[in-house]
Amino acid sequence: MRRDYFDLTVDGVGDGADSRSPPLVRIDFHGPAELLRGRLSGGGSDDGADGDDLLTADEIDVAFRLREPLGEADDPEGVVGVTNRYTGDFILELNETATDVLPFIHAARDATDDGDARYRVEIDVEGERLVAYDKDTFLVYDHEGNLLRSESLIPSGVEL
Repeated sequence: MRRDYFDLTVDGVGDGADSRSPPLVRIDFHGPAELLRGRLSGGGSDDGADGDDLLTADEIDVAFRLREPLGEADDPEGVVGVTNRYTGDFILELNETATDVLPFIHAARDATDDGDARYRVEIDVEGERLVAYDKDTFLVYDHEGNLLRSESLIPSGVEL
């Protein structure tokens, strides 16, 4: 699936954001709907033939991996990926920069009193809601594939 099929917008980040509301990331898909539905059905099939049940929040993972070192570029580029937690298959990927993603993670941390950050992911197809997930984990990896714990959202009590 092509990365340019996706548009990503965020709410609840920056000035004027409600500091106690979880931030929201909205991913809008502009491609063949059956392609995305098939990947979100859990079977990995691009035609959705493996079932109509879409993956739940507990069955997906969201991560950001940098393509260049965090400290060396003004606006390091990377890839946001949503994967099937059980198979490891990529559901979708899109290009983003660290200056777009890291403030989102910080806003999720700031929106909680109990230390366990939360955020919401909504995936739309041409503006129509396909799925919405409430998540508490967002892993960030450096350009060499090492987990950046200090930049990631990892719930308390979770061992990686």
